[in-house]
Amino acid sequence: MKVLITGSSGMIGAALAESLVANGHEVIRLRRQKLTDDSPMWDPENGVIDLADVSDVNAVVHLAGENVAKGRWNSQKKGRILHSRVMGTKLLADYFSAADYKPDIFVSASAIGVYGNRGDELVDETSEPGSGFMADVCKQWEAATASASDAGIRVAHARIGVVLSTRGGALKTMLLPFKLGLGGVIGAGKQYMSWVSLDDVVGMIQFLIAHNSLQGPVNLVAPNPVSNREFTKTLGRALHHPTIFPLPAFVARMAFGEMADELLLASTRVLPKKLIDSGYQFLHPELEEAFEQML
Repeated sequence: MKVLITGSSGMIGAALAESLVANGHEVIRLRRQKLTDDSPMWDPENGVIDLADVSDVNAVVHLAGENVAKGRWNSQKKGRILHSRVMGTKLLADYFSAADYKPDIFVSASAIGVYGNRGDELVDETSEPGSGFMADVCKQWEAATASASDAGIRVAHARIGVVLSTRGGALKTMLLPFKLGLGGVIGAGKQYMSWVSLDDVVGMIQFLIAHNSLQGPVNLVAPNPVSNREFTKTLGRALHHPTIFPLPAFVARMAFGEMADELLLASTRVLPKKLIDSGYQFLHPELEEAFEQML
């Protein structure tokens, strides 16, 4: 199988490419710069895509986009978050919808932020989108695949949760303060965190590619979301350190601005119903076991 990946230098993309190659598949990394004269490249901001001699791609996995957790949100940052996702997704969808040889599946990354702040409500793929900046971004992000769907390509919107890995992302950022005994709950600690291990994200994407029945929104999360307080205590136990230094909500807002409400204080309790119903075997269904494996 030949798989084209955008965002292959990121945490998820790099791990996915590594796993696909190990499983005997060919990986095409769509980069912003040509490595050789005949290597593929793209420039989403300027609407340029050049796949050179690449043809008969079986699957497209689109992971590229502005890092939402890096840098304080202002109007410029929010604009980059939105446009990097919408423009890149539409460019790929339009290109492959018009291609003579169409891929079997287009996996386009999205996020559980589409559900917004839902408190204790348990949501799945049948739930309506929520409100807020990230919810609006996700709705436009997913809508940008329309031309691919219209062309008969199977499209899956991978709504990814909080990805846990020591290679990067949220967990790597947390490790140092927790190891120093400075970790603690954020805000009231009641907000739900829908987490997933990096190993499972990689497995889930390959499961999506292989199972023709899966399309539309698919939640890429573990089946057991936890509160921020439970997450904090579980990580503390795994590291054998106390978790007694809370981050009050007002301090989080002072430090991170709007991003605090959207990423740190919002409660999103998500169930991966489609994956459960399709028989996906979770590698790390429980948080404590996941931490034991990672740490």
